Amino acid sequence: MTKAKLLYWATTLALCAMYLGAAVFYLTQRTAVEQGFIAFGFPVYLVQVLIVAKIAAPLAILSRLSVRLSDLAYAGMVFHLLLALSAHLNAGDGGYLPALVALALMLTSFLAQNAGRRTPSPNVPEPFSLPARGQGSTT
Repeated sequence: MTKAKLLYWATTLALCAMYLGAAVFYLTQRTAVEQGFIAFGFPVYLVQVLIVAKIAAPLAILSRLSVRLSDLAYAGMVFHLLLALSAHLNAGDGGYLPALVALALMLTSFLAQNAGRRTPSPNVPEPFSLPARGQGSTT
């Protein structure tokens, strides 16, 4: 296993574990989560939406049934994590660290995905895009 492939799988599995763990927390501690959302000034119906997103995004990335769907899950994670980071920073509650760690994992996973997957994503910027397995450089 190459270093790039190991990097992809390590960051992807850690990211997905964080998201699925958060979904379990949201499901088992729903009242506390809803109270937190109220304290941030967010509507509590977002909790249901985030539970679905925190389960669906890792499934889309890990299953990779569709590269487009997987990349869409990464995009959703970017928005979610930036909003979570901003909310915690503005609240001054110190809860921004998990969002910051997840954001770093997500960016690394996204940029390394072409090294770890059979079907490359066309959305990975060129400097990070490695040839898909079995395809070598022709120059």
